[in-house]
Amino acid sequence: MKKSDFWFDLPEELIAQTPLEQRDCSRLMHLSKETGEIEHLHFSDLPRFLNPGDCLVLNDSRVLPARLIGHRPTGGQVEVLLLKDLGNDEWECLTKPGKKTRPGAEITFGNGELTATVLSTGDGGTRRVKFHYEGIFLEVLERLGKMPLPPYIHTELQDNERYQTVYSKVVGSAAAPTAGLHFTPELLDEIRAKGVKVCFVTLHVGLGTFRPVKEDEIEEHEMHSEFCIMPKETADAINETRANGGRVIAVGTTSCRTIESFAREDGTMPETSGWTDIFIYPGYRFKCVDALVTNFHLPESTLIMLVSALAGREHVLNAYKTAVENRYRFFSFGDAMLID
Repeated sequence: MKKSDFWFDLPEELIAQTPLEQRDCSRLMHLSKETGEIEHLHFSDLPRFLNPGDCLVLNDSRVLPARLIGHRPTGGQVEVLLLKDLGNDEWECLTKPGKKTRPGAEITFGNGELTATVLSTGDGGTRRVKFHYEGIFLEVLERLGKMPLPPYIHTELQDNERYQTVYSKVVGSAAAPTAGLHFTPELLDEIRAKGVKVCFVTLHVGLGTFRPVKEDEIEEHEMHSEFCIMPKETADAINETRANGGRVIAVGTTSCRTIESFAREDGTMPETSGWTDIFIYPGYRFKCVDALVTNFHLPESTLIMLVSALAGREHVLNAYKTAVENRYRFFSFGDAMLID
């Protein structure tokens, strides 16, 4: 299957640069994975499509304010993006400009309460960086760090919490699980009141999410690894839901990948955690996920390939064409789609 099979034309002005004032006022496209039929709604209409006994699975990962602006001893500015905690106050990072951050380079952030030493270089231009500070690193990061917004967003975010879901809890992501940005506490209460189980997994989103597919044959693409957790209460809820004939509805591709990574062949779910590099594209047989709430994704991305695996490539590309014609907002701060 070719990468070009997942191309669509997207006018740049449809890429949402800022979140809507009210999270659940975004638009919601309802796509039938069986027929390809499309409905145009708002996200606040989502409870209409959920049934008592269904299980809604959300990713409770919280985004690190992982973008740090510092200076070298000469005064030159350096941007450091935290990717992965390697332990012992050492992180895998991306740095810009890379030529100025060779091993041994020293960087100072803020008023000097945080400093860093570049230890070594790695694959893909990454750097191993050791940080020096007093107190708790995450608290220092909350004060000095900025949200690592995706490269297609050019507008500075006014409120960092708008790039967090209202239920985010476990700090560790380099990017938001954006399908969940549409939920409000009131909407979740309404869903629970219908008899729907609302439960959580954790997948820490890596920047590999934005890495383009370079190979023409998509089967040759290597997925990045991300750490995820399937708690006992969520595994139990999924198993109970399936045993009673309910549906498992994943919120976002990250929740979907977590569920499908850990599901046994019969669709049952263990309590577990670990790294996943699962790549879901058309031809994949879903073991557990029945429906998906998701945003509109980049052309030729692994995310549109996952969505196409669930709903069929032709249905998805037609839905995207319809979304463009109807001026839907795309990507992280954009509108949503329910596939069931």
